[in-house]
Amino acid sequence: MIAADWEERVTAAWATIDDYAEDQAADFRALIDTLVADLPADSPVGPFEQACAWDSTGHSDRAVPLYREALARGLDGYRGRRAKIQLSSSLRNIGRPEEGVNLLSPELVAPSDELDDAVRATLALCLADLGREREGLSLVLGALAPHLPRYQRSMANYARLLVEPGE
Repeated sequence: MIAADWEERVTAAWATIDDYAEDQAADFRALIDTLVADLPADSPVGPFEQACAWDSTGHSDRAVPLYREALARGLDGYRGRRAKIQLSSSLRNIGRPEEGVNLLSPELVAPSDELDDAVRATLALCLADLGREREGLSLVLGALAPHLPRYQRSMANYARLLVEPGE
């Protein structure tokens, strides 16, 4: 279990990321490393937070192995789902979108939460990189439909018909 004060400190650190200029990215990563040092050595949260820091400072290639390590250590729940989304995005960024599709596809049937739309958006990008734009567009329209003030049913049907043959 992670202490509440640690969660507050890491949240506060992330709230400052936009205060760091591009040439100060290493300083931000060092801040995250300092916080991670306060966690147990085998915590899955440590490599996750470090992966996020590398990813957020433009280094998807450095983030991928850290996301994998966090998941291998048993990162689950909300952070685990975030790790899968972010790992898939990073894999896409380094030219491995098929791995992103394989990682995120099971999340389409996972218990619903506020990350559902992020799952679909990231999966859609991975699919587009693989030349499967209709599937990606279907996911994005399906995610968008519930947020529309009108036309929810129509858009949901149009999204479905992009990938399912109509009658």
